[in-house]
Amino acid sequence: MYNLTMESNIKVSLNKEQKEAVEYVSGPVLILAGPGSGKTRVITHRIAHLINQCGVRPYNIAAVTFTNKAASEMRQRLFGSDELGDSLGLLGHVPNQRDFTVSTFHSLCSLILRLDGSLMGLAKDFVIYDRDDQLTLVTKAMEISEIDPKRFSNRAILDIISSSKSKLITSDNYNAQTGNPMDRIIEVVYKSYQNLLEQSKGVDFDDLLLKTNLLFNNNPSILKKYQDRYQYLMIDEFQDTNMAQYNLATKIAGKRENICVVGDPDQSIYSWRNADIRNILSFQEDYPKCKVISLNENYRSTSTILDGAYGVISQNTQRIERKLTTSNPKGDPIFVGEAYNPEEEAQLVMKEINRLRVERGYLYNDFAVMYRVNSQSRALEEGCLRNSIPYKLIGGLRFYQRKEVRDLIAYLRVIVNPHDNVSLLRIINTPPRGIGQKTIDEIAELSDKNKISIYAAMELAANAKFVEDSKRSGRSHRVISKFVDLVTNLIHDSDGLDPTSIINLILEMTGYRVYLEDQGDQGTERMDNIEELKVTANKFQNVDPEDRFIEFLQGIALVSDIDSLDDSQDSIALITLHQAKGLEFPAVFIVGLEEGLLPHIRSFDYADQMEEERRVFYVGMTRAKECLYITRSFRRGYMGNGVSNVASRFLMDIPSALMSHFSSRSIPIGSVVTDVIKQSGASDLSDHATETSPMEVGQKVRHDRFGDGIVVSCTAIGYDYQVTVAFKADGGVRNLLLGYANLQLLD
Repeated sequence: MYNLTMESNIKVSLNKEQKEAVEYVSGPVLILAGPGSGKTRVITHRIAHLINQCGVRPYNIAAVTFTNKAASEMRQRLFGSDELGDSLGLLGHVPNQRDFTVSTFHSLCSLILRLDGSLMGLAKDFVIYDRDDQLTLVTKAMEISEIDPKRFSNRAILDIISSSKSKLITSDNYNAQTGNPMDRIIEVVYKSYQNLLEQSKGVDFDDLLLKTNLLFNNNPSILKKYQDRYQYLMIDEFQDTNMAQYNLATKIAGKRENICVVGDPDQSIYSWRNADIRNILSFQEDYPKCKVISLNENYRSTSTILDGAYGVISQNTQRIERKLTTSNPKGDPIFVGEAYNPEEEAQLVMKEINRLRVERGYLYNDFAVMYRVNSQSRALEEGCLRNSIPYKLIGGLRFYQRKEVRDLIAYLRVIVNPHDNVSLLRIINTPPRGIGQKTIDEIAELSDKNKISIYAAMELAANAKFVEDSKRSGRSHRVISKFVDLVTNLIHDSDGLDPTSIINLILEMTGYRVYLEDQGDQGTERMDNIEELKVTANKFQNVDPEDRFIEFLQGIALVSDIDSLDDSQDSIALITLHQAKGLEFPAVFIVGLEEGLLPHIRSFDYADQMEEERRVFYVGMTRAKECLYITRSFRRGYMGNGVSNVASRFLMDIPSALMSHFSSRSIPIGSVVTDVIKQSGASDLSDHATETSPMEVGQKVRHDRFGDGIVVSCTAIGYDYQVTVAFKADGGVRNLLLGYANLQLLD
């Protein structure tokens, strides 16, 4: 049972608000827990207090969170760690941990359905289908429903079905009333998909939540059983709940209303997973007697970081007003840096990491580099490799190990050398082209027998006389011949093209672009990675045309041949801002603060999405304990080309007095990074927009490359100015970043 001697120690270790949250146990309570405010400590200590001081049985308590990792951490704090031998948790020696319910929503629902799901026809031995299983069933459902898979993506359809289930819309009550043809298709496929699941005795992740809701709706006695069991319900990360989860929570809480929700609307960043910020914002309306406790003391970050983060998040309207405080030192300013392109941006970051390691004694594990989209990792990974900095890619594959990138590289290598067996076998049926494993095995056998390459064996198998002699099936012959023709045409048509054009050729001739487009949002992200590959390919434009293709492939090989680092090794973390939630690091770099990236371009027309983008940035800022760096690139590759980017509007929200500039190069006169940030008394970077322009229209200037010209316009963008100059002769009209152009003023 709970260790009685621990109670006094618990009260000493908690601040006033934490102690209030632990001891307030009767009725609904909303705990607004800002980043680094000790919410996990509060939840676990609250459980210990309920058992020790209030006499509540462990059996009557449920603590629910979103990830197995978070649930595991709670259990470890409560029960101690087996890995630490005799180490005791808050509850000391517990006779039976199975009396406790500390789990995820999905685990809790799985338990309930296995115990009582038979009342709605669900077998106790049901299987839970993962994403790949679901896609297989959706494809089958589309076939049954006679839906053309070339016109409609199975992934897109599955996403809509998943969203419907999270909103408690079943296949029977999904009604296509909008007149949109897609809605009618979803209605038909959804029903067929659900029938296939039931025939297989299967449920998907969304079914766990949906079916538990339906079980409670249709069986009041079962609902009462769980209301009587879980008399004290605690839910972590409440801002991430969807409708199905919110309904479950309120149903289980019932008339007792002993429901404690912990969350932070300022950290709600998962609407794309169907999370609804309104659940936490409207909790007080749903529970008028609710006690609200704010945990505003931050134990993680410096006051400068917190003040900067508040400057950003305070611009949102969908929030509950509060400001974090800390007894931590003021610390360093927030460092802001600009680079010309992503490669220079990566170099800027790596240089600063090495400096901090030397000057402050940081380990590599103390650093995290965060970004908005996965494709940004390419330049960062290359920067790590060039600077011999070990890294780990959190929650994803290294750039050159991602499937779509490896597929394209395999095609490129086959064009150079069709007898590269490894690369050829990788692409032989990607995208799917009807070459089955049996056919591949026969080709491999023919290759071994004649001691020739796979491609040579395919050429042999495509020969009509060989087919006749071997009595090979006509269909097998056709698909092999078609593939050989594809490779032959790729080799012929790519002759003389630059690497970027060859990648485009592959995407079109093989159908790989359409293959990705049919994968919905996931395909879009994969296409972004291929666009990043084009950016690398573009660097070889100035190499001798006869050599640049080979040099491009060799350059990739030098990067991709580096052995993967062991996770236990000291290494920096490369991680998306979404994946970084819940983590903390002494030093954090957030890269790519540009309009269209952060905030993402998809948010431009929607106020609620723009606010979520601001929350994403806020989450990243509050991961930092001691040092926070923010960078942006003036030009960033898109579709193989460089595009000029405007600095993110979010940078304007950080009080300029909190910021300092850092750079890998000297910043010439006219850069507002040095001029504006260092202005004493300046309260906001938006002041820069109203400053007197450092360049007058009509001013004569000289550029090292383009020669003499006349200033046409000068516009403030972020920390700098974009100058449009009309140059003489062949210089043309150029848009230049003043901080990097090194323009010389002429009389």
